[in-house]
Parts: sequence; C-alpha cells; structure tokens
Amino acid sequence: MFENLQDRLGSILNGLTGRGALSEADVSAALREVRRALLEADVALEVVRAFTDKVREKAVGAEVLKSIKPGQMVVKIVHDELVEMLGTEGVGISLHAAAPVVIMMVGLQGSGKTTTSGKIAKRLTDREKKKVLMASLDTRRPAAQEQLRQLGVQTGVDTLPIIAGQSPTDIAARAVQAAKLGGHDVVILDTAGRTHIDEPLMAEMAEIKRKSNPHEILLVADSLTGQDAVNLARNFDERVGITGLVLTRMDGDGRGGAALSMRAVTGKPIKLIGVGERMNELEEFHPRRIADRILGMGDIVSLVEKAAENIDAEKAAAMAKKMQSGKFDLNDLADQLRQMKSLGGMGGIMGMMPGMAGMKDKLAASGMSDKMFDRQIAIIGSMTKAERSNPDMLKHSRKKRIAAGSGTDASEINKLLKMHRQMADMMKMMGGKGKGGMMKQMMGGLAGKMGLGGMGGGMGGMGGMPDLSKLDPKQLEALQKQAEAAGMKPGSMPGLGGGMPGLGGGKLPGLGGFPGLPGLPGKKK
Repeated sequence: MFENLQDRLGSILNGLTGRGALSEADVSAALREVRRALLEADVALEVVRAFTDKVREKAVGAEVLKSIKPGQMVVKIVHDELVEMLGTEGVGISLHAAAPVVIMMVGLQGSGKTTTSGKIAKRLTDREKKKVLMASLDTRRPAAQEQLRQLGVQTGVDTLPIIAGQSPTDIAARAVQAAKLGGHDVVILDTAGRTHIDEPLMAEMAEIKRKSNPHEILLVADSLTGQDAVNLARNFDERVGITGLVLTRMDGDGRGGAALSMRAVTGKPIKLIGVGERMNELEEFHPRRIADRILGMGDIVSLVEKAAENIDAEKAAAMAKKMQSGKFDLNDLADQLRQMKSLGGMGGIMGMMPGMAGMKDKLAASGMSDKMFDRQIAIIGSMTKAERSNPDMLKHSRKKRIAAGSGTDASEINKLLKMHRQMADMMKMMGGKGKGGMMKQMMGGLAGKMGLGGMGGGMGGMGGMPDLSKLDPKQLEALQKQAEAAGMKPGSMPGLGGGMPGLGGGKLPGLGGFPGLPGLPGKKK
C-alpha cells in the first residue's frame, strides 16, 4: 500500500542524511519534494499543507541546522509528524460498556462492511472470547442478509434470523433485544450503504443510531478511495458521529492517501485495517509502526507478532531439537519455505526488517520471488518420501521424473539441492557438539549483550533467550530498543546478509518464528 510513498520519501530523506551540514534552503527543497510525494500519494491538500508547515517550523530551527547530524534530525521530525498525523497511539475497539455492546458499521456500498463485520466478529470471538451476534440491516442489496448469515456459519458466530419485510430500524431494535435475551456480549449491526452519500442514507443511519444506542460507530472505507476519502469521512462524522475508522484493501496497490488524510481530517483513530480477503486478515492499526514502515525503518514488532500467530509452536520446537542434532532434510526445507510464505513471502518480510526495505527490488532482480518458493515447494512435493529424507540418492533419472512432475527443469532442481546442502551444512555447524553448539553460544552472547540473561530459556533452552511468541507488543518494543542500544541499529543488523545461505538472511529454522534475528553473524570471511 505505502510502497510508492516509501520509495519517494526514502530517496528524499536519504539525500539529507548523507550531508554533513544543512542550510535552510536545503530543508525547504527537501520539503517541496516531500509535499509533492504526499500529493502524488493522494493525501488531501489541506493535510499536506498542515504537515509540511509543522515540519518546516521544527526543521529550520537553529538547534537542528547546527546539530551534529542535522539530516537525521530532519528525518526524526518527519517521522514524528507522520506518527502525529496517523495518531500517536494504536486504539482498539472499545468494549467498555454494559452488555450487549453495540457496534454499528457504516460506509458506502462496496467498501467491505459485511466482510469486515464478519472479520471483527471472528476477532472478538477468538481473541476476546466474547459471544457475538451479527445482524444485517441491509434490506436493499440483494442477498446482503444471506451473505452475513453465511459469514456467520463460516466463522461460527451467531446471526440474527432473517424476517422478510422488516425495516432497518426494526431489525436494529430486534437485534439488541435478541442479544439481551441470548446473553451476547457484543452486537454488530451491518448497515446498508449507497454508491454515494445522500440524505435518505444519512437519515436512516441517524434513526438506527437513535434506536440502538451504539457504543462504537465504525466507518468502513476502501483505502483505494483517494482524495474523496476526506469528504466521505467528514460527512459521516458530522451527520452520524463516528468513533473510529476501519480501512479495507490495505494490501492493494493504492497510494495510501486515504489512511493519512481521514485520520487527520476527522481526528478519529484508525482502529483496524483489512489486509486480505481471508477472515483472519484483519490487523490493529499501529501508527508508529506504519510510520516506521513508510520511512523504511522496518517493523520488527509486527513481524514477530505475525510469526507468533502463523508458526506452529510444536513444529518450531521439533525443528529446534532437530537443528541441535545437526539434521536438516528436504521436508524441513519445505516447512521453512511454507512458513516464509505465511509471513508474507520475501517481500513482506523484507519490508518489515529494519533497513531492508530497499532489498526487495534487488531480491526480485536476482529471481528471489515468492513464485520461486512455490516452484521449490512443488519440486519437493514431486519427490518420494525416501528422496526427501535422503537427497543424495537424487541422480539424473530421478531428477528427470521430478522435473516432469513439478513442471520445472533439472537446473532448478540442482539450485534447490545446492541451497539445501548449504543450509544443512549450517545446521551441522549450529548444532555442533563443542561447548553446547555454536547456536547456543551465539544466543547466550546476544542475551547477555541485551541484558536478558535471566529471562528463561524460551527458545528451546538456547542460552536463556525469551520466548518471543509469549511477549506482548510493549515488551517486544522494549526488546527492540535494547537491541538498538546494544549497537544493533536498523540498517546495520549483522548477519542479515549471510545468515541463511540461499535465502538472503531469512528466518532461521526452529527459532520460534523470529525471522532474521538480529545478532546472528554471517559467514566469516
């Protein structure tokens, strides 16, 4: 979503940080480029003006221009103002009200209200252990109520029985009453939309609000909306009074302007973002992490959280055990490739790694794409069980058969086998016998360096490192700060270049799903 903006701002700000001293003219020239980049990203003009004025005010002060590293100071100011524009702290859905808590979903037709209602219901059921009732108030769109019922079946969430001929306001009142009788904690009202804002729509929303007394009114907006997002947010807020925003299609190729504009114009927090079609692809919005990502500073905390959600703890523990014994076969390699895909592939992982955003293009140019992962998984899937366990038995005739079965050729099979051999050699080195193995020594050293010596052996007992999957976001952020204080600055993370032969320093097997753990050295020259 923010890739274009990230590239533009990255090149502008890199030009500043490379300079020894800055003049007021240098800052003004850079801000003109920043202004242009934001306008091209579809950020509303009034928001861009306010942003650049605030940055200029702080950036041309004497303490910045005469500081030791003025370029970095300007980058910090841009970052802080970006966080301010997006909202300083992440705000989740509030359930602090008497049950049943009513959540009213509003927005234009086609913005994804019904799907988002299902995603929120699933999230509240799975994470908060709440009993949720969903009700569709959309009597105009054909099969809208049936769509919500099907989503309820799919997610295991209760839906209000459909009674033909009822008005939206009557359905809202019936939903609240049914939730009280059924002992539900939350009621989600999926209201009707229009293709544009009109008076009947706003009157209907106001009447539903009066009847159901919602605790949260969430405006669902398509993040590809562009400049019109500002008018949409302003109109709904003035007429209905929204409490927060949910942006859908954040995985699309839009320019990100809606996200930056709507929060700045309404002053209401972006609470959730839809990052895919699946029912679990809904994330909390963390302004600081998004700002870090836009400025190419990475987002290691989100990456760890994603890893904790997607990676099977039992498999990771089994892999750690295997790794300590120095064994690593093609089944293990296939598992690693699948795990990397579940974390968003090489592009997704690199985008979240500090200082690694620029690596994505280089990887793509070298042929390291997610399609390559699919081909490699297909090659391994075309092998017999014995071949996967013992790659040495793969001679010419077997390779010919595997190539035909996977739609590839012998050269790709040879590349895969070479990558496996390099990784298997590294596993042997990691799990070596001397002094408990190289891996244990490195982990112990890293833990000591970061002041984590006594935090329990959460990583398969490897030198007392904490179990990252059990830390909350605040602890993860503290951990990242400790790492940076220990000299592991974003962009200079040792071991990301050579830590994993053939995978550009990706996730190490068996480490509880922490890709590219800082401090893992590359091969000695």
